[in-house]
Amino acid sequence: MPAAGPAEPPAEDLPEDLTRLAALHGVATSYRPSPDRTVPASVTAVTLALAALDVDTSTPVAVRAALDAREGELRARLLPPTVVVWSGGPEPAALAALPEGTRLRVDTEQGESREDAGRLPPGVHRLTATAPDGRTARAHLIVAPDRLPAPPGRSHGLLVQLYSLLSRRSWGMGDLGDLRELADWAGRALGAGFVQVNPLHAAVPGAPSDPSPYRPSSRRFPDPVHLRVEDVPEYAYVTDPERARTLAREADRLRAAVLDDGALIDRDAVWELKRGALDLLHEVPLGPGRRAAYCDYLAEQGTALEDHATWCALAEVHGPDWHRWPEELRDPRSAATDRARTELMDRVDFHSRLTWLTDTQLTAAQLTAREAGMPVGIVHDLAVGVHPGGADAWAQRHHFARGMSVGAPPDAFNALGQDWGLPPWRPDRLADSGYAPFRALLRGLFRYAGALRVDHVMGLFRLWWVPEGHPPTQGTYVHYDAEAMLAVLVLEATRAGAVVIGEDLGTVEPGVREALRERGVLGTSVLWFERDWTGDGRPLPPERWRADCLATATTHDLPSTAARLTGEHVELRDRLGLLTRPLEVERAEAAADTAEWLEVLARLGLLDGTGGDAGTPAEEAEIQAVHRFLLRTPARMVGIWLPDAVGDRRPQNLPGTWDQYPNWRLPVADADGRPVTLEDLAASPRLHALIDAVREQGGHRHG
Repeated sequence: MPAAGPAEPPAEDLPEDLTRLAALHGVATSYRPSPDRTVPASVTAVTLALAALDVDTSTPVAVRAALDAREGELRARLLPPTVVVWSGGPEPAALAALPEGTRLRVDTEQGESREDAGRLPPGVHRLTATAPDGRTARAHLIVAPDRLPAPPGRSHGLLVQLYSLLSRRSWGMGDLGDLRELADWAGRALGAGFVQVNPLHAAVPGAPSDPSPYRPSSRRFPDPVHLRVEDVPEYAYVTDPERARTLAREADRLRAAVLDDGALIDRDAVWELKRGALDLLHEVPLGPGRRAAYCDYLAEQGTALEDHATWCALAEVHGPDWHRWPEELRDPRSAATDRARTELMDRVDFHSRLTWLTDTQLTAAQLTAREAGMPVGIVHDLAVGVHPGGADAWAQRHHFARGMSVGAPPDAFNALGQDWGLPPWRPDRLADSGYAPFRALLRGLFRYAGALRVDHVMGLFRLWWVPEGHPPTQGTYVHYDAEAMLAVLVLEATRAGAVVIGEDLGTVEPGVREALRERGVLGTSVLWFERDWTGDGRPLPPERWRADCLATATTHDLPSTAARLTGEHVELRDRLGLLTRPLEVERAEAAADTAEWLEVLARLGLLDGTGGDAGTPAEEAEIQAVHRFLLRTPARMVGIWLPDAVGDRRPQNLPGTWDQYPNWRLPVADADGRPVTLEDLAASPRLHALIDAVREQGGHRHG
C-alpha cells in the first residue's frame, strides 16, 4: 500500500466544474457514514473514477469541455439508454418528458410491434421515439412486475457452506450429491423450507487457488468442482475403469484425511482428482437423448458459454490471469482468439460439457428439494463481483471499469477501509446494453434457484470504487441506476418464481431498505445486531423486528452461536492479533452484550431447554432459546446456521485474515472439533433437539 500523500482538499473545495461533472456521471464527491457526519471524497478519487468512465479531467480546460459535452448530450437526447416501466405504475418520467406529438414504437421481446408503451407484457423490449422535429432515439424498455410475490408461507431452513459438509461419498469436500441428499432429508425429516448455500460460481483455476467463494472467475456459470462424479451417467461406461477406481481410492484417502485425520479441506486436491475422472468421462460418447439435451443447453447459453469455455481452455495453456496472456488473446472477439478456439476445440467442448453437467446436477438438487416438500428449496448466493483475471472480466471487459476495484470506506470496524479486489461494472455501459450482463447472470442462476441471496445488495444502488494503487481511503462511491437494476432483478426472479433476499447488513444508505421492501426483496437480520439503535440501544423485542427478512443467529463471516455465548470468538481474535483494544475490554464488552440477550431470552421464558427437559446442557438450551426467539419475530424466513446445530465453535471465515486462519477450508464439526458428516447429522440428538425447539416455537403467534 503506498504511503499517504498530502492532504486532499475537502469536497466543498473541489472546482465547481469538476463537482458538477462528477454529479452528472454518478460519481459522489462525499459520503455520509452516519447521519451526523459527512466525509469528503478526494480529488484523486473523483478524477480517477471519472477517468475509468472515459471522462478526461486532466486539466481545467478538459474538465470544462467534458462538462459542456455531457450537459449538451443530456439536453439533446430524447431518451436515456434504458427506461423502466413498472406494471400498474405511473408513466415513467422519461416518457412524460418527451415533446408533444412524439411517436412511439415498441418492438417487444415476444416479437410484436406496438405504437404505444402502455399495457406491455413483462420483458425487455426495444423502444423507438420519433419527435416532431425528426429526431429519433432508441432505448431498452424494461417492463417489470410491480413487486415480487411474498415467499410461500413462513418457513425455517438450514444455512451451510456446501464444501464444509462432507458425506461418506464425497471426494474431500461437500458436493452436489450431498446438497441433494441434505435437501431431501431436511425437507422430509426436519420440515425445512429451504437450504441456503455459499456461492457455487466458477472459481479461478490454478494451485493454490483462492478458496473464497466470493471472488470467482465467473458468476454466470457454476464450478464443476462441486460435481458428484458418480452421478454422471457416463461414469458407468468409462473406457479405463481401473484408472477410475484408482482415482476413487485416492478420493477416499482425501476424504478420510479431512474427516478422520484433522486435515483441512483441499479444494485444489479435490479438483485434481475430479478433473482426472472428468477427462475419462469426456471420452465416453453421449447417447442420443443426452446429446440432444447437451446441444439444447449449448444453444440456450450461446456466446456466453462459448466465451467461458474458451477462457477455461486458454487458461490451461497460458495461465489463469488473462492480463498476462499474449496481447492478441486478451480480446475475446479477436481473430487470434477465434483461431485459438478452433485449435482448442476439444478442450472448449470439455469445459462446456462440464458446465452442462454441473447445471443438470444443480437443477436436480432444486427439483429434489421441492419434491421433499420445501416451498422455496435451494437458496443460492450471488457474490458481489468477480476476479479481475477471470472469465467474466475477460469476456465482458467492455462492461468493467479499468483500474478500479470494489471495496468499502473506512468504518468503526475497519479504519483503513476495504479493497475486495473485484472490478466494478460501468453503470453507463450497463445502461447502454439494457443491463444485458446482469440479466444473463440472473437468468443463469434462476435456472436452479428457489431463491437468491444477493451479497451486498446495496451494490445495486452504489459501489465504493478504489483506484488501483491507492488505499481504500482514497475511494469514492459511484452510483448505479437502482431502479433499472431492481427492475431487472424483479423481472427475472418473477419469471423464475423465485424469492430474493438482499444482504443489507452494515451501513446502508438511507432509502435503500425502503426501496427493496417496496419491490418485495427481503432483507437480512442477524440477532446480535438487532438493537434499538435510535432509542436505548437495547436488544430489539421480537415483535419489533421487520417481517420482510431472513432472520438468523449468525452468518459465515461471524462467530458461531456457541462461540459467541462463551466468548471464544474474542479469544480467537486475540490469539491471531486482530484486536484493536485490550483483551479485557473486548472480553467485558462481549460478555455484557451476551448477558443482555440472555436476559431477554430468560424474560420471554425461552431458556427452559427442549420440551421442558431440565437435563438439557446450558449451552444447548441457550442456542435453542436464540432460535426460539427468532421464531417469535414476524420474519418470513428463519435460518439455522448448520454448524450451530452441532455446537461448532469455529467461524468458516474470519474477516481481516488470510493465511493466519484457515478460511473457507474447515469441515462442519461438533463442540469438540470432530468433523460431522452428513450421515452423522441425520443421527445427531443435538440437531434434532434444536429442530424440535424451532418447530415447537413455529406454532407461536407473533405480534
